[in-house]
Amino acid sequence: MERMLATPADAEIILKLYALRTESVMRDARAWVGGEFWPTTADELFAVLLNPQDPHNAHLRQVLSYWEMAAAMVLHGAVSAELFVDCNGEGFFLLAKFAPILEAVRERNPGFLVKTSELVNRFSAAAQRYETTVKSLEARRQLMSAQ
Repeated sequence: MERMLATPADAEIILKLYALRTESVMRDARAWVGGEFWPTTADELFAVLLNPQDPHNAHLRQVLSYWEMAAAMVLHGAVSAELFVDCNGEGFFLLAKFAPILEAVRERNPGFLVKTSELVNRFSAAAQRYETTVKSLEARRQLMSAQ
């Protein structure tokens, strides 16, 4: 990735993305998806994602679509990739969290986290952040299984 200075407009977008994450419903959604929801199969994921009666369906859809939107902004050049990667880790966390079931999920939903995946594949800084996150999550999963 060619190193370029971010613009003030890039910084504004990053700050707006951050502000959106602090909204109370989004905070609740992020807390559930990031902390409580640990599906081990595609079926467990789809049991929530495809069930509008599940109380966490909206949480999952909100968080996934938010991070896919943010990744798309980077991919389409609306915000500096380097600044985005430096300031945002949660999208990479989600991709890493669902990595063990990603292939099975994409058999049924080929568009699942594709923008985040493309971000990782296109930008070396994103790939590095993702790999660090994968290692961290592997350690977290080992601790969770030991408990």
